[in-house]
Amino acid sequence: MKKIKFDIVGWLLSLLLIALFTFGAQSCDDNPDKFVLTDGIPEIYYVRVPNPASADSLLVRAFMDNSIVLVGKNLTSIREMWFNDKKALLNSSFITDNNLFVTVPKEIPTVVTDKIYMITMGNDTVTYDFGVQVPGPVVSRISCEYAHDGDEAILYGDYFIDDPNVPLSITMAGNIPVTEILSIEKTKITFRIPVGAQKGYLNVKSIYGTGRSRFQFRDDRGMILDWDNLNANGGWRSGKIKNSNPEGISGNYVYFTGALDGDPTKDWAEDDFSFNLWGSENGRPEGDLFPSDPASSTLKFEINVTQPWSSLALQMIFTPWSLKKTNGYIADGVTPRALWRPWEGIGAYQTDGWVTVSVPLIEFKYDHMGGTLEMAPKGNYGGLTFFVYHGGITGTACTPYICIDNIRVVPNE
Repeated sequence: MKKIKFDIVGWLLSLLLIALFTFGAQSCDDNPDKFVLTDGIPEIYYVRVPNPASADSLLVRAFMDNSIVLVGKNLTSIREMWFNDKKALLNSSFITDNNLFVTVPKEIPTVVTDKIYMITMGNDTVTYDFGVQVPGPVVSRISCEYAHDGDEAILYGDYFIDDPNVPLSITMAGNIPVTEILSIEKTKITFRIPVGAQKGYLNVKSIYGTGRSRFQFRDDRGMILDWDNLNANGGWRSGKIKNSNPEGISGNYVYFTGALDGDPTKDWAEDDFSFNLWGSENGRPEGDLFPSDPASSTLKFEINVTQPWSSLALQMIFTPWSLKKTNGYIADGVTPRALWRPWEGIGAYQTDGWVTVSVPLIEFKYDHMGGTLEMAPKGNYGGLTFFVYHGGITGTACTPYICIDNIRVVPNE
């Protein structure tokens, strides 16, 4: 009897295992939408934008890095797709028999045929007429917005294309052409500032169009401190001012220097590394120091670091107009500020002359140790403190020399 009972149990277990295996196998295959590369030749009816609400917007061309939808039949037969001579990335999750979602490659084609090439499972190549548009130049920033006439400067952006038949050109504000372009890469141009350069936007023109800069050269909008006409007098520390050794970028500048230990919990070099602008004590009108909306504005300044900086953060703190005669806000844990640590990740930071720094005001959301707070509301921007202090990251001992000028807040372009 025991033997019979054992055989029955084993038989039942075997049936259970078979059932589980069969169910599992069926479950794995129970996916009617699973992509399967098919035989045959694809046929394209038209190309449209991905947004279903605009599905009737048909396309004959698209910009690089834009998403499109090919509509046709037997599109699951496509194993490779090329736009001109650039291969596209195909995601089988976005391919059905009738629709294929794809992103136009972001590399500029070398050989332009204005065709899509579709390679099938059987290695047949099917073409479809479709143009890839290269954007006009995007001019994001310049190495120094206050560069002098004759200085070498670098424009940063994208799509700086120098075609032999249509050479790239730069025009400064006032329609003043740049006559000395030193080098051109896709994302940066090195050139010399022409004599007579004026305040305003730059334009870069290529074979694919013209792009206007997202900044103004020598921008003086929202100027808060230039140390010539606008200073921090009235604060406990109005800043140490000079205009030479190194040469200023536009007259006087404030400078910070001294020995830093490298431990953010130890250094408090307020005398050598800070200034306080208190709006009410400095005679500034009540209210914010700049007219633009903080949520869509950027703090900018020029900086020249002549000796390596490898410790602590430059803390930039806006305070209410009425605040004065206190430094308690510097480490109170609740006053939001921006923390700039350009040495982080590279060991030490030093510049080759003056450069422009940009910090969006939406980044003024940290405490003195790097903890996250909420951005201050409008109306809390009537004073300004810069202080090299803490920052929450341990650096290395250093004796930096940091020069700062033209502190301003400008609207985002």
